Amino acid sequence: MATATSQPSPPPAPSTHAPGSGSGSAEEWIRRATTVPATDTYPGVDELLASFRALAALHPDRITERRIGTSRLGEPLPCFTVRPDAPDHASDESPDDSVPQFVVVGGVHPNEPVGAVTALHLATTLCEDDALRAHFGGAWHIVPCVDPDGARLNEGWFADPTDKRLYGRHFYRPAGDEQVEWTFPFAYRDAYFDRVLPETLALMRLLDDTEPRFLTTLHNCESGGAYYYVNRPAPELYGLLEAVPPAVGIPLATGEPEAAHSPRYAPSVYGVIDMRDAYDYLDGLGVDAAAEISGASSAAYTEPYGTFYFAAEVPHWAHSEADDDTPVSESYADVVRERADGLRSTGELLGRILETARPELTIATPFLRAVENFVPSLTTLADMESTRADGLEERYATVAERYTCRHAVHSFRVRFGGMLLRALAAEVTAGTATPAVRRCHQELERAYSGWEDEAVPAIGDPIPIATLAGIQYGTLLAAADHANRTERTRTRAPGTAVGP
Repeated sequence: MATATSQPSPPPAPSTHAPGSGSGSAEEWIRRATTVPATDTYPGVDELLASFRALAALHPDRITERRIGTSRLGEPLPCFTVRPDAPDHASDESPDDSVPQFVVVGGVHPNEPVGAVTALHLATTLCEDDALRAHFGGAWHIVPCVDPDGARLNEGWFADPTDKRLYGRHFYRPAGDEQVEWTFPFAYRDAYFDRVLPETLALMRLLDDTEPRFLTTLHNCESGGAYYYVNRPAPELYGLLEAVPPAVGIPLATGEPEAAHSPRYAPSVYGVIDMRDAYDYLDGLGVDAAAEISGASSAAYTEPYGTFYFAAEVPHWAHSEADDDTPVSESYADVVRERADGLRSTGELLGRILETARPELTIATPFLRAVENFVPSLTTLADMESTRADGLEERYATVAERYTCRHAVHSFRVRFGGMLLRALAAEVTAGTATPAVRRCHQELERAYSGWEDEAVPAIGDPIPIATLAGIQYGTLLAAADHANRTERTRTRAPGTAVGP
């Protein structure tokens, strides 16, 4: 785990690439998914940026650094640009309009660190591989971590990401209106959002400056299999996207999607989550949609530029049931109701503990802000799932659908319960915990330990980090190649977002 006193990493060792690489064939992109160097840890923020700066020092004629903004806690946000040719002026920060622009953003959700490894490998190979750089013929703008404040709150599990208990107890995900990817401007019906974060504003400026042909934000999920988002249909890509994970031994996710209203283009390829569709969907279920939705996403923001958006979601842990489409004995509706029941009981327990402790909590930690946002949403989501189940067709669920529904309950328990534990523990550690807060902490600790035990078999087996980053790396290159070959089109006005 990196700390504020970490020493800069040495310059990365040169990678080896086959002559003539960068051909753009499907075989080439699949091969590239196997080229990420092995690692057992995720880099902390300091280590990640030190590695990028070491790379820039090694290739000053290829990669340059510039600051695009400042985090909420005052940390500079750097962007590293790899140009197709040596720039005439290394300090020139203006994008070259004569070449295509590609934007890659890591850390949009700070609990999703696979992209840090992917981004560094991408930058390294672009600097070292003349054929790959020439194949794309454009400038790559890579933001290693756009939410360093949030990423630092996850560094407690980065050093041992295979430990499922360590993961839950050091987990942090910001409240919805504090997530960079969810806080782009949005206006639809009764929903209006303009509380843009400084980090989001930095990305907006970068996207406005570059008007990118291709954009990817680097995401990863928790367990199951791999899946993808695109902002418009791309049938030529689907076969390749579905081939890459199995080629490296990882299943596809063919169960329940993240959002029931998101279009499914192929078994594991979805349209990005359009927040206007989300609004209409919630409204149809009787939910106050305007209260549930924050902002739109980077995918939405770049729609006026005709940008092709792509995201690869890869899981920390793989599970054999993630892509098993065999029917089970339970109906699809009953499996969804089972998830609703699990979410409701989890929300009720966490809600009661939070309500009891909240009047006596004195430290406004990010963990507290997060659970105040997420915990009430569990019972709302449970009600929505119950309503949805009543309208589902009569059929048997698949193994993958049942797995996805059951795993979702474990995931919410581990994530939100872990953050509430951190909020309560902050008071205990600081010596400000009243007897009521201590009792709440002890009660949640007992419940959480049981949830950890139940979650272990449901989460699955850890996947090597290089494999996960490799899937992202190979597929983002394939998607960028598709964008490069496809004429830009202007599509719907801004209103999309990725991943809950």
